[in-house]
Amino acid sequence: MHIVIQTSFFGEFMIQLTSLHFIYLIFILLVIAFMIYQKDTSLICILGIFIIGLAATGSIYQSVMGVFNSFAYAIKELLGTILIISIIVGMGSVLEKTGINKEMVRPFLRFIKTPALAYWIIGLVMMSISWFFWPSPAVALIGAIFAPVAIRAGLPALAVAMAMNLFGHGIALSTDFVIQGAPKLTAGGAGIPVGDVIRASVPLIIVMGFVTTITAYILIRKDIKKGLLKLEENDANDDMAVKYPLSLTARKWFAAIIPLIFVIDIYAMKIFKLQGGDATSLIGGTSLFILIIILIFSSKTNAIDEIINYLIEGLQFGFKVFGPVIPIAAFFYLGDEGFIKILGEFLPRNSTGLVNDLGLALSQIIPINKAFGAATLTTVGAITGLDGSGFSGISLAGTVGKIFGTAIGSGTATLTALGQIAGIWVGGGTLIPWAVIPVAAICKVSPFDLARKNLIPVVTGLAVTTLFAMFLI
Repeated sequence: MHIVIQTSFFGEFMIQLTSLHFIYLIFILLVIAFMIYQKDTSLICILGIFIIGLAATGSIYQSVMGVFNSFAYAIKELLGTILIISIIVGMGSVLEKTGINKEMVRPFLRFIKTPALAYWIIGLVMMSISWFFWPSPAVALIGAIFAPVAIRAGLPALAVAMAMNLFGHGIALSTDFVIQGAPKLTAGGAGIPVGDVIRASVPLIIVMGFVTTITAYILIRKDIKKGLLKLEENDANDDMAVKYPLSLTARKWFAAIIPLIFVIDIYAMKIFKLQGGDATSLIGGTSLFILIIILIFSSKTNAIDEIINYLIEGLQFGFKVFGPVIPIAAFFYLGDEGFIKILGEFLPRNSTGLVNDLGLALSQIIPINKAFGAATLTTVGAITGLDGSGFSGISLAGTVGKIFGTAIGSGTATLTALGQIAGIWVGGGTLIPWAVIPVAAICKVSPFDLARKNLIPVVTGLAVTTLFAMFLI
């Protein structure tokens, strides 16, 4: 089936929408529908890959091969991200076992004297650590060390959890500037460089971050005055009696040197203009050497055996997080250059990819404008986060961003970044109760109470950020 639509983007250039385009579009809508009803989308994506392969090749065995090849392609594209997260989780486990993590944050504890200082210091430290180590390892570190001190300073445990959520799983995870796992997925779905998504996300996250965290702080102050947030009793155990494999002097040295090493990495990225995979490789390699050196000092003769154990622990975590992402990413990679690499040369001669073709056709059928595009991407991003993962569907946000950016004629990176921010703020650990469980558990509060308290600040932030994005597209 071929439908020819003329577009003004390229004068007399003709776009051919074939059955492949319509099948791809139908499955995008099915993925969105399943996400709305909080159902797993893996099976839909696998069926979509198979049916598109069958429509393209006309061969059952090639379609079956296409499903496997799409998974292999997705894993290949995501492997660097999975690996760096695995290494960093392994390194975080070593830091926790040796007690270095406690020494790294101990200097901040002396400043936490009031509820206001507790909220902002915990949030900013959580954000900084999450950029380098991801929020999951940072939760245990911040919660175990900062929560008792913050409560002692007058900040309720639920407010501590909100600060950790909004700054860590919100600001840090939705931008992911250092590890670049999130922008890698959305950029892949949009078919644009990772650096473009990162740059486009900077002004958006500044607005989102300020609006959300300030709104949350104002609401916390009001709830404390009204007695709606009560201060819990909590023992601020300094944990000095715990026996660590490193001396206190060694722990302090490592606590000072490790952040300095990562600062040097950031400086090297700027000097040598390292972005995307290169920046990821530098951080990953640095983290691996830090892990090895700490183990050599702490385990000595057992270091060789211990290294592989920590790497395995990290890899188990990495594939557990990205396991649900692989089939979804595999489907959305078909929308761009991945189609040819997975299935072969089966697109129309003048096609620029399924997503591009749909975007150009959409611009001729529906009067797309910047306001409509921004609102749609925020909605799509929020829908992708309903499964509580935050990552499983952001490839869809990239694909939809490419479609609308092409239809509008600009703003693909901004739309993609907006969808990424909305998806991760909703599903990455701020609004979905089962996604906030780690933070809720470490702060000893109800995950449902935490999600409810986060709702107004996050929704307000998304609304303001969407309006702001309309002027950037």
